[in-house]
Amino acid sequence: MTLSTPIAALLSLLLIGPALAEEPVAMSIADLYKDKAALAGKQVTLHGKVVKVNNQIMNRNFLHLQDGTGDAAAGTHDVTLTSEATAAKGAEITVTGTVAVDVDFGSGYSYPLLVEKATIAGAK
Repeated sequence: MTLSTPIAALLSLLLIGPALAEEPVAMSIADLYKDKAALAGKQVTLHGKVVKVNNQIMNRNFLHLQDGTGDAAAGTHDVTLTSEATAAKGAEITVTGTVAVDVDFGSGYSYPLLVEKATIAGAK
């Protein structure tokens, strides 16, 4: 066995690995809540209207997104996302980020569902 074999295997993994990464799943906010446990750690794409913006909290922006699905009484109609980018309240946007469940930042800031490190497109 030569030294080049493990190096070649490592290089192959580094080059092929990203191609094997799962594509984000496009879904509604209601479906995100319904399947949140199975989606934890996975990338999702959502489209909706920004209904609340809190910029530069804990070095990130917190946005609330609604798409007309879910149940307001059950709290499944609104999803919070974190992002380095921001958008104005009322903007229609598409976001892609990683699903996190049961996130607790302390000081009363806990989220049963959060979309983290979201990229934002289509802010109008």
